[in-house]
Amino acid sequence: MSSMRKYEKPVDQLELTPRVDFSRETLLKPAEAARLLAVRPSWTYDAVRNGRLPAIRVGRHLRFTRAQLEEWVADHGVGGRSG
Repeated sequence: MSSMRKYEKPVDQLELTPRVDFSRETLLKPAEAARLLAVRPSWTYDAVRNGRLPAIRVGRHLRFTRAQLEEWVADHGVGGRSG
């Protein structure tokens, strides 16, 4: 039993991603995110797959928040190229 306890971690240490307040944020589908970014939906899938664009996974589905996308745009500059 004592060997099992050394692997137990408090629940708050298991969280890997920041929390999203869903009462304030609407989740956007990739096509909606693409419209906001003025890119093709296929670009959003590729950018998430390559780690260039942050996304939330809901099962197999990708979702985005407007705040997440606005922060990404601010960090990457308008018209700039990354990666």
